[in-house]
Amino acid sequence: MSATQAITNVQVESDSTERIIAPGIEHAAEMWRIARDSVTLDLNPSYAYLVYCRDFSRTTRVAVVDGKVVGYVMGHVRPEKPHHLFVWQVAVDESYRGRGLAGRLLDELFSGVAASDDVHTVETTITDDNEASQNLFASFARRWQKAPMTVDPLFDGKHFPDNHDAEKLYEIGPIFFFDDELLAEVEQARQRAESLG
Repeated sequence: MSATQAITNVQVESDSTERIIAPGIEHAAEMWRIARDSVTLDLNPSYAYLVYCRDFSRTTRVAVVDGKVVGYVMGHVRPEKPHHLFVWQVAVDESYRGRGLAGRLLDELFSGVAASDDVHTVETTITDDNEASQNLFASFARRWQKAPMTVDPLFDGKHFPDNHDAEKLYEIGPIFFFDDELLAEVEQARQRAESLG
């Protein structure tokens, strides 16, 4: 997938259009509500969503349908690793789950940040019991040039002051962009090499 292939407008219902955009502070309350209603996500203070919408809007996206936020992805470029995008949280309103929205949000965020910030690796943390997030990021890796994905321990339960499960670090990449013509040439060369044995 190239940066220009990311989908930003998708028909989700006959007369509704989904838009994936960088958020403004007016979106923070709805992001907080979606996280709260998800039950499975750690609910950050409402202030954190306001800060992300103001200070990290370049690395955060919201999906809006008919003026209402129905999903979001929050992230930031790591200061110590400026080619790494850390995805803090991905959430979709219950009524929009099962439509591939989380994947589209992640694709749109990565393609935009990669094109403007030279990011080539995505990081996130996931608990062992969060199969939906594990599947989301594994699917993301497959869509993006079958990028390598590693999983390593990061935060043990003992690191948290509350009763929180351990979080493992998922690292996907490096993912490098090539134009479609170059990708086609590489694929043809690979097929020729395979046919030669």
